[in-house]
Amino acid sequence: MEENKEGFGSKIGFILAAAGSAVGLGNIWRFPYLAAKYGGGIFLLTYIILVVTFGFSLMVTEISLGRKTGKSVIGAYKDADKRFGFLGPVAALVPFIITPYYCVIGGWVVKYLVVFISGQAVAATNDDFFGGFISQAGQPTVFFLIYALLTAVVVIFGVEKGIENVSKILMPILVVLSVGIAIYTMTLPGAGAGLKYYILPNFEGFTGAKFLKTIVAAMGQLFYSMSLAMGIMVTYGSYMRKQDSVEGSTRQISFFDTLIAIIAGLIIVPSVFIFSGGDAAALNAGPGLMFVTLPKVFDSMKGGHIVGAAFFVLVTFAALTSSVSLLETMVSIVSEKFKLKRVASTAVCFVFLIVMGLFSVLGYSSWSEVTIFGYQILDFFDFISNNIMMPIVALLTCILIGYVVRPGYVEEETTHNGEVFKSKGLYEVMTKYVCPAFMIIILLTPFFVQL
Repeated sequence: MEENKEGFGSKIGFILAAAGSAVGLGNIWRFPYLAAKYGGGIFLLTYIILVVTFGFSLMVTEISLGRKTGKSVIGAYKDADKRFGFLGPVAALVPFIITPYYCVIGGWVVKYLVVFISGQAVAATNDDFFGGFISQAGQPTVFFLIYALLTAVVVIFGVEKGIENVSKILMPILVVLSVGIAIYTMTLPGAGAGLKYYILPNFEGFTGAKFLKTIVAAMGQLFYSMSLAMGIMVTYGSYMRKQDSVEGSTRQISFFDTLIAIIAGLIIVPSVFIFSGGDAAALNAGPGLMFVTLPKVFDSMKGGHIVGAAFFVLVTFAALTSSVSLLETMVSIVSEKFKLKRVASTAVCFVFLIVMGLFSVLGYSSWSEVTIFGYQILDFFDFISNNIMMPIVALLTCILIGYVVRPGYVEEETTHNGEVFKSKGLYEVMTKYVCPAFMIIILLTPFFVQL
């Protein structure tokens, strides 16, 4: 990987690609229903505070680690300290677990995009439509393969010609679409009540236990949304130009990611609120929110089929930018480890992706009776990666930087061009004390509190 190392051709290319990685299904789908479930404005406030403190600190660490070593996640930790070499393979496992099932969900999104564009949106309003779709093996497999192939094609073209160029096209479109749909939603009768529910904090019954649940939920969303502790930012950092500011770029990526998440909430929460006649419980549909509830919401709107089609174009673009970064991380790891060219590495990862993805597809159809510790196959992969592996990677990363190589290891990279690391004090406190404490809380909370 050191020889003829690929890289981003511009600062804006890096920012858009990294922001594209961060902006995905976590922003468009997961963030709104979590915000609604955990107190609306309280969740928003908690999330934003975590973004500018914890999220900022961990992203600076990962980008700096990648740029300083010039290696993928599997080699970067070993380069920082040989005793932490084991952490590279652990972190590398995360994208290998996430990418296959993420592409399966991406295939579901493409299915709904086709349904809305082809004028069959009414069919999607049937309560049994989504369940009927994923319970068969054929169609979900086809759409999974289409989505995975799209992802692989972008990655094959490389960092600058593939990922950077696609991000420069998709990200501006994504912003325009999300803002446009949000503005339209805000003009609908009754949207004000939904907006109030989403934005204003509701402290009624907000006990200590609920506050802890909100923090844990917001922290879990932060990992998912900002692409942290899964090797992506280390990989993208290794492609980053030395003349660009790590701190400035991190702030811009964080802002972009958070903005899209908040805008997604402005689309979904008021829409569902209007449709349900002000019943906030309708927002707690979890995964069914996007695939069961929203089609009904769009069907109830004037011109809803057009809005629905635009929405699923938005979700497809957002999902694709994230799956591309996940697959790129896998390719970077395989290429570095086995000294393979990009096309060969992508082919190897693509085959792995298809084989593992089929387990998730079949887990809802032919193998629906098969469970792992009570979880469906896809849900188990999601739980093991998001609730266990990512917090462990983040905790050990903080220990490595905070107490082994010391924060100066990262700070040296952030001031590479003579810049002043404006958030040095915050960074050191977060890395040494606050972030490790949060990770321990996240890992222990499920054993004591039902989320």
